[in-house]
This record gives sequence, structure tokens and C-alpha cells, in this order.
Amino acid sequence: MPSRRHSIANDLRDRITTARLKPGDRLPSEAQLATQYQVSTATLRSALAMLQGEGLVEKIHGKGNFVRHSLRRITYAGGGSTQAPQAAPDATLRITVRTTKVRARGDLTALLQVSTGCPLTEFHCVSYEAKSPHSLARIYVPRDLAPAAVLNEPCPYVGAEARFVALRPTSADVRETVSARLPTPEEASTLRISTVLAVLAITRVTADITGRVVEAALLVLPGDRADAVFTTHHVTDEGWTER
Repeated sequence: MPSRRHSIANDLRDRITTARLKPGDRLPSEAQLATQYQVSTATLRSALAMLQGEGLVEKIHGKGNFVRHSLRRITYAGGGSTQAPQAAPDATLRITVRTTKVRARGDLTALLQVSTGCPLTEFHCVSYEAKSPHSLARIYVPRDLAPAAVLNEPCPYVGAEARFVALRPTSADVRETVSARLPTPEEASTLRISTVLAVLAITRVTADITGRVVEAALLVLPGDRADAVFTTHHVTDEGWTER
């Protein structure tokens, strides 16, 4: 016999898949749903967490739970060929960027090969499809390399990507580390996903031709909509070949 949380999740899932609840619809409050199903708030939230993990429901802080619009998959092209998660160009894709002055601490000192307290510029980037968050990136650049003009407003995804590419010096080396893990509470809140949904975490470190690290990027892609593709280049007697 299914548990109460599974029964609730099954009922809500059926209402979503049969379009009785449509994308963008706000669910009744958690208190109302708990009363409706005659369960505790904890049990109700556990049922909603299952639907969040399936990508059917998203929780917007301060507003409630909503039926999620179907989101396209993200493809991260590694190997230094692109600089950010990519999706098919569309006018509905946009990115918000918050620029902050910070000091190097903890792992950032090792990634950027700088001393503790070194001044950095942080670009906190969230991409959106319509009103739903799609991916998260935190990009750190030594402050003497960051441009005087910063991004602090929403703009089209492609336009923001071009501006980030333009601020980077010519790179000679890109090192990427990929892992699957659970999101932090802050990441889950930003991306409106369940804390039990695995994310693809990519750490990308870019160095210029002198070997100086010019950028460290921490990318977080929800596991229910992300793929990573890496292309390896090999040197042969005939020159460069690609696989």
C-alpha cells in the first residue's frame, strides 16, 4: 500500500499530467493542501519534494508552489569550446547578472592561484527560460582584469555570453572538473529545484598564455535537464585531428 506522501504525489501528478493543473498554475498553499489531504505539513512537503525532484513543480520563495513549465535540456560543451551552458537560441532565454566586489577566500585562492584577500569581481549569473531558472554560474575574475563597465541588468542570453567572452584575455589553457552532487540549499532555492535532485557541477579554470589564471567559473546545472559533451583534440603527424 502506498504511503500517504506517495498517494498525494500520485494525485497531484495525475492532475498535472491530465492538464487539470496547467503550467504556471499556482497550487493551493501548503496549509490548504495539508488540510485537503488530512496530513501533516511535513508529509505534504515531502510529497511536493517528490514532484519538485521530477521537475513537475517548482517552489518560488515567498509566492508558493507552481506547476513548472517544460524546460529544454541544457548542453554544456566542454574542452574550452564554449564558455557557458548552451541551449537553442530563443527570444525567451535571458540571463540576469549580479556583479559584486569580493575578496579571495577558501577554495578561490587555490583555483585562481592568488593570496587570501586578493580583490576579485564576482559575476553571479542565472539564466531563465520564460520565468523559470535554467542554470547558475558564479564567475570570479581578478579585479584588475574585470572591465570597468559591469553587467547588472537582465539581458538576452546570447548578448550576455558575447560580453563575457569579450572581457577574457586570449586563453591558452582551460581545465574543467565535473562532478555530480546534491545542490546546496542556496542553489536549490535559486534554481527552484528539490534539495534531493542531483546537479551537474562544473568547475572551469582558465589561464592566459603566460600561465596566469584569469577566471574561475563554478557552474551548476540541474540534473533533470543537463548534458555535458567534451571534445578531445589530438596531435598527429598530419596535424590536429578532432574526435
